Amino acid sequence: MLNRLKERMSKASVVRFGDREIITEGLRLSFWADISHRCMTASWPSFIGGAVLVFVVFNAAFAVLYWIGDQPVSNIPGNDYLDYLYFSIETLSTAGYGDMHPQTHYGHFVSAVELFTGIFSMSLMTGLIFARFSRPSARLLFANNPVVSTFEGQPTLMVRFANERHNIIGNATARLWFLGNVTTSEGQSVRRFHELRLQKNEHPALALSWTLYHIIDESSRLFGLDAGDLKAANVSFVVVVSGYDLVAAQTIHGRKSYDHSNIRFGQRYADILETLDDGRIRIDYGKFHETLDE
Repeated sequence: MLNRLKERMSKASVVRFGDREIITEGLRLSFWADISHRCMTASWPSFIGGAVLVFVVFNAAFAVLYWIGDQPVSNIPGNDYLDYLYFSIETLSTAGYGDMHPQTHYGHFVSAVELFTGIFSMSLMTGLIFARFSRPSARLLFANNPVVSTFEGQPTLMVRFANERHNIIGNATARLWFLGNVTTSEGQSVRRFHELRLQKNEHPALALSWTLYHIIDESSRLFGLDAGDLKAANVSFVVVVSGYDLVAAQTIHGRKSYDHSNIRFGQRYADILETLDDGRIRIDYGKFHETLDE
């Protein structure tokens, strides 16, 4: 039993959705089956480390091919493998300093194959780096905790976020989703999602901060629910924001998920805006995540 459990865990993988981790089993997707997606989603240290590893392996392999030949490259005394490795690096990178060059048909053939490999790999690497840099991304700072407090005389769920770049995001739209477990008439537990109506879900020019308001009235999925009810239904919330970045001239997207334990009942956000004597507005992001009792 223990060995079977270890075998299943060894074939499992962990997928992250926001702050949550999900263990997946039974899906057999080889490493090379979706290498482009892996290159795009890997962290920069992993991406650079993988590129360095491929570069070293390629050059080491071609250096072996040169090394087993009959002096295929000129100006390499003693048939030293390290010199062949240097020549391979020069050839793969298309540098070609000129002090070492192929002098046999075998050497020319291997170097031709390596030149093609180098041009192909450099083009592929250039495309991946450009794609990683050019893909649109939002720099949105979401408050650590949504709050439920009174707003205009009604209980209201509030979520605050800010544009960290302080550039203009035109025609910004926000959507707030409610996810929770329900039991069907057959007794089966399923997870359902519903969109929560926001007081205002559009912003003409998002540059600083924006607080979303969902009024908890009779039509709300949260009406009559307290912290215990949210925990029992394993409720979570997802905020999705999109808009047009005027600097990048692209549509960008941002999202944030919250667990039911993140909700702060009976609290409100600390005020971060202040008007100075000279008329300028001061924003204190040091208090962005701070919540206060009503």
